[in-house]
Amino acid sequence: APVSQIKDIKIILIKGGQKIQFLTYTNEYRSLMELLSDKLYLENFGECKGMGRCCTCLIKINSKFHKVNDFEGNELATLKKHNFNNLNDRLSCQIIIDQNLKLIEIEL
Repeated sequence: APVSQIKDIKIILIKGGQKIQFLTYTNEYRSLMELLSDKLYLENFGECKGMGRCCTCLIKINSKFHKVNDFEGNELATLKKHNFNNLNDRLSCQIIIDQNLKLIEIEL
């Protein structure tokens, strides 16, 4: 496999108290929301299709040492509008999948 397609990014998801692990690589998916939508059947998840408007793809980042991409576009305004003020709350549609996500732990 080309170096760019080696699944070397492990993402750990906590859902209902269970840990689920996903392996991916940079740019396999457009965003973390698309990976979660593809791997799990989540009803009413990502309703605005990644526009950062609806808050239905909300996740909490549990890992303190990960540097995910900064808030862009209307993500911060959308979070505030829906009363999410914790910096660990993020819209998964606005998080790009890259090497910074290696071993990140997120919660639905």
